[in-house]
This record gives sequence, structure tokens and C-alpha cells, in this order.
Amino acid sequence: MRHYELTYVVASDVDEEEFRSVLTQVQQWVEELEGKITDTYQWGRRKLAYQIGEYTEGHYVTQQLEMQPHTTSPLERNLRLYDRVIRHLLVRADE
Repeated sequence: MRHYELTYVVASDVDEEEFRSVLTQVQQWVEELEGKITDTYQWGRRKLAYQIGEYTEGHYVTQQLEMQPHTTSPLERNLRLYDRVIRHLLVRADE
């Protein structure tokens, strides 16, 4: 298992309940790929550096993950296709 850091921006027009469902969905994807989330940090709603589509603000989330290297591609594909996540970045964390 390798350590990864996933940061993503959730669309600003989601309510609190839908925001929790986005977090749950990401956790479910990680667990389906036999990984685990070790830590979650919610930055809150912030202004974006530049407009993405119709959004000028978003809810930022950073999560520490433990996953096998070959399972990162399916996770990134799911994040790209999920319309509630407007941007994401998955990087290998320094050990």
C-alpha cells in the first residue's frame, strides 16, 4: 500500500446533506478499490483562483489515502465523471 493525498473541490451549490453524500461516495470508491481513508480535512467553502464553468467558489476537501498504485486510475476516472466534484488532484504523499 502506498500513501496518497487527494484534494478535490465540490461544487458550491450543494447543500450540507449532499456534501456529506459526496464524501460518502468518495469513501465508498476508495473502499471498493481495497484502499482506506486515514484522514480527512475539510477546508470549507473558499473562492476559486479562477472560474471553473459556472462556479467561482467551492468546498475544498483533502484526504489522506492508502491504496495500491494500480487502483488510482479507476478512482480518478470516477472523480472525473462525478459532476459534483469540479476539480481533483491525487498525488503520492512523501513517506
